[in-house]
Amino acid sequence: MILRGTPVQVTITGPADRLEQVTLRVTQDGRTRDYASSLVDNDGSAVFKDVTADSTGLAEMQLWDRQAVGEPHTVRVLPSWISLLPPVLAITLALLFKQVIVALFVGLWLGAAALVVTVGSSVVAPFGPTALLRGALDSFQVYVLGSVTTVAYAQILLFSFMVGGTVGIVIKNGGMQGVVNLIVKWATDPRRGQLSTAVLGVAIFFDDYANTLVVGNTMRQVTDRLRISREKLAYIVDSTAAPVSCVALVTTWIGYEVGLIGSSVATIPEITEAPYSIFLSSIGYSFYPILTMFMVFTLAARGRDFGPMLAAERRARTTGQVLGPDADVDEAAGAEAAELVVNEEKPVRAVNAIVPIGVLVGTVLGSLYLTGTGDSIRDIVGTADSYKALMWASMLATLTAALLSVGQRILTAKEVVDAWYAGMKSMLFAMIILVLAWSLAAVSTQLHTAEYLVSILGDWLNPGVVPAIVFVLSAATAFATGSSWSTMGILMPLVVPLVWAVAYTGGDPAVAMPVMYSAVASVLAGAVMGDHCSPISDTTILSSMASGCDHIAHVRTQLPYALTVGTVAVLLGTLPAGFGMPWWLGMVLGAATLSAIAHYVAQPVEESS
Repeated sequence: MILRGTPVQVTITGPADRLEQVTLRVTQDGRTRDYASSLVDNDGSAVFKDVTADSTGLAEMQLWDRQAVGEPHTVRVLPSWISLLPPVLAITLALLFKQVIVALFVGLWLGAAALVVTVGSSVVAPFGPTALLRGALDSFQVYVLGSVTTVAYAQILLFSFMVGGTVGIVIKNGGMQGVVNLIVKWATDPRRGQLSTAVLGVAIFFDDYANTLVVGNTMRQVTDRLRISREKLAYIVDSTAAPVSCVALVTTWIGYEVGLIGSSVATIPEITEAPYSIFLSSIGYSFYPILTMFMVFTLAARGRDFGPMLAAERRARTTGQVLGPDADVDEAAGAEAAELVVNEEKPVRAVNAIVPIGVLVGTVLGSLYLTGTGDSIRDIVGTADSYKALMWASMLATLTAALLSVGQRILTAKEVVDAWYAGMKSMLFAMIILVLAWSLAAVSTQLHTAEYLVSILGDWLNPGVVPAIVFVLSAATAFATGSSWSTMGILMPLVVPLVWAVAYTGGDPAVAMPVMYSAVASVLAGAVMGDHCSPISDTTILSSMASGCDHIAHVRTQLPYALTVGTVAVLLGTLPAGFGMPWWLGMVLGAATLSAIAHYVAQPVEESS
């Protein structure tokens, strides 16, 4: 499928020696247009850039090498705005009806139906009965299957289930209660409870998934006891996971980010700076992630909130109801407490939770070191197999928790398995949502949603506003697709050459590099903000799940905070920095503004409504 008037990229894989001189011929309405290819790293992929069609309907694509090569391939040309329909529909339905699975599936179904061109040997009408039926079948057989069979996604699923199982064991063996008892000694009030959660969120900086699952599951009992709403817990967890992972010097994000930067600048001969150096220089311009963490600590320290979060916090303080009366939380997660009740006759030892969690953290860091290569820690972690490390760590953590429980005769082998299973069950509902979110992201990629957004904004770019527009575009794309990593992967190769074409006017390349740093940071920061606002985001879903919070309630209460920080970040940081203001001054102005908002706009939670 291609979009009318929107340039897209077509990639064909085959023998490298046969694709060097090949041409892609696009025929529509009797008109033909030829596109020359370029090999990428000599891996046998012929890439045809800026392939366009001028009218809707059907078109034929065929390879030529002085003559036709193979059979023509029929593609559908759709109006460009259709690429926005599936994610917009999914988001709208999720917000209106609070049925995330239904909303995701309807969006996925619509997108899959748009991509159906032929059934058997017959060309089908767009969005007709046949296309809709085939779209429903493809939603499951093609896109859901593709998500669960993608190695990286499968690793995330297995890691999530194993972490849930580990948490189930350390709850049942009394270890988590021991941790709660230790933390409660300092977290004696809601303010300290929130600060403790935020500190843990920043401390587990190496991976956002591990951060979300460990902090959310670990602190839930503490915050419940202190009458902190599940909405506030989910906000703290979500706003200290990806923000710290995307700007810390050594995380599982770094290899991905640096790889995207490197491949994007490789085609720009004027840029000789190393990709990792570009990333380090961009951290100062990452206003949204840094200011988001600042906002979390500021609100927690002052005991103030505003908007829907204020109502949720006052409900929790005054009534003890950490969940709203109409909260929709997975029944397995709700039954977790009943299935994992600690036997009062058994000892309660914090070490039975601290050691498995320590093994989880230590194994991740050690495995990153073992699977990476290079002469420095940064290089080693940047090239490491992060998901293999996460799987190793989750497996060893589960075994450690099981051995501690059986070795001390706190639990029998059967009780360990039952506790592990109960913990895993609490992850199932969210994993279903996660798979559907990934599937919708795959459909959005094939519908060229990001390319369309870039095409409608590209003509008005100028150096001063480039980073701010890139931030908004990245946020919109992540909001629509529900994936910050997909957003970075799609936009970085498009934005970097575009920004350089606008910012570099000849002479010393160093003059244009600050705009490049800010633009790279804006892709990163905008993707994180879009994730925080989107009900179909994988990290937002995981935060709701790990915190035991109603997913839509989490999105609704976090949205005003994300929009507030995002607006401050753009107006006082990203936009002025594009016109030459030092990044540190923007960071100071942003922090001061958020402090004023926390003081003058936010209200004390303890006040009755």
